[in-house]
Amino acid sequence: MTVPQEETTTTRAFRALAHADASVRLRAALAVGTTPDPAFVGGLVERSGVEPDFSVREMLTWALTRHEPSATVPALVGELRSDRAQARGQALHTLSKIGDRRAWPAITPELLADADDEVARTAWRTAVVLAPEGERPALAVRLARQFGRGGHETRLSLSRALIALGEAARPALEAATAAPDPRVRAHALATERLWQDPEAGFEAAVEEAKRVVALGGEGR
Repeated sequence: MTVPQEETTTTRAFRALAHADASVRLRAALAVGTTPDPAFVGGLVERSGVEPDFSVREMLTWALTRHEPSATVPALVGELRSDRAQARGQALHTLSKIGDRRAWPAITPELLADADDEVARTAWRTAVVLAPEGERPALAVRLARQFGRGGHETRLSLSRALIALGEAARPALEAATAAPDPRVRAHALATERLWQDPEAGFEAAVEEAKRVVALGGEGR
């Protein structure tokens, strides 16, 4: 029996996406995105969760954005329940690029507090993109619960996410600047300073916030 041409094309694409050579995988992802087909979506999502090369992952994300959200969003939302941190993080990243707010309910409090810093950071960015206007104040409260978490990059990501929420984040941020935990207070104050003066840079804002906390004041 003759194998349908569509099946042959899909099989070849999936084989190329799993090739040992990253340049072959990159070209395969480019080809799939150039000629989108719903049959590719499942394989693209699955490969995104295990692909070791950053450039290839970015091309996989681009290829998925070339497909209809009605096909990609449900598949990506399913990946958010994966046991693999990369699968969760890459699905979140791709959802942020697609920007379809139908995915918003899948951005759960558990994802916003994911044990993996990179997944949590991506969840914060994605939530800011997808959150409807009326949900933004509640999102800010959830994000503010992460103040003081992680290292420099994680804290900077959280600050940027809150700043991107705009005025909806103001009450949660102000409450955090008076938190009893000095780490939380310093991070919140640094975020506030970065909001007021983006040119100052996060590092300078952190150092100033630490000084204020050490002196026992809020420095406003």
